[in-house]
Amino acid sequence: MALSIASLNSGSNGNCYYVGNAHDAVLIDAGISCRETVKRMTRLGLNMHKVRAIFVSHEHTDHIAGLAVLSKKFDLPVYITNAMMSNAGRHVDPLQIRFYRRDEPVTAGSLCIRAFSKYHDACDPHSFVVSADDIHIGVFTDLGRVCDNLISHFSKCHAAFLEANYDDDMLHKGPYPYYLKKRISGGHGHLSNDEALRLFVEHKPAHMSHVLLSHLSRENNDPQLVLDLFRKHCGDTHVAVASRYEESQVYHISGDAVYDRVLQTKASQLSLFSQ
Repeated sequence: MALSIASLNSGSNGNCYYVGNAHDAVLIDAGISCRETVKRMTRLGLNMHKVRAIFVSHEHTDHIAGLAVLSKKFDLPVYITNAMMSNAGRHVDPLQIRFYRRDEPVTAGSLCIRAFSKYHDACDPHSFVVSADDIHIGVFTDLGRVCDNLISHFSKCHAAFLEANYDDDMLHKGPYPYYLKKRISGGHGHLSNDEALRLFVEHKPAHMSHVLLSHLSRENNDPQLVLDLFRKHCGDTHVAVASRYEESQVYHISGDAVYDRVLQTKASQLSLFSQ
């Protein structure tokens, strides 16, 4: 059974990622409003009533801004760590709270979600792999650096949301104050285009059919620049940018990389004819 993935928004103005199959789905983070989340899912033909839970990667506002309203409106459990919850600063009904632990799988309907720790300047931050029927989808954003945990999980995924936050030259020559440049590039902030590309080139498995480049900086990156960079090295893997302004299309990941790439090509052709 294929897994469907979509970015509902990706960037410092809000993050929310959808992973699901024909019966069940989860949201990773809820950083845009409940109204906007529902609107974007509806446009994509995704059913909010299939969502079984929201998983929170860390407590920064761009990942939890819509959490309280979304969980209440749709009666969704919120999976978060104990330490993270104490710093979240957003009221979520205690009856909705579930605590997850790193490297311990959580079941949400027919999906299995596994969290692992990462480097980021937040309280107890985590990334996730969502799996079903031996298909693995990674949600890897807000990464201060490439660590062994990330390499291990990335190398098993059939598709991934992968942070490519900034271009080195744009960041260091840009208008940000020194302390902010240091925060972004200092090992507990965000992953640069070059760091993300190195992970992709050195550790991408042969069965990885899709990568959505995520959490791009508005000031310190350019979507076309990073697309061109990755497409020189992508081979048969479909690479796209997850926008900070709108939802992506829905990508269907079956685990058969060749089939998924053919399906994606047909979907892109249909999209061109419908414009």
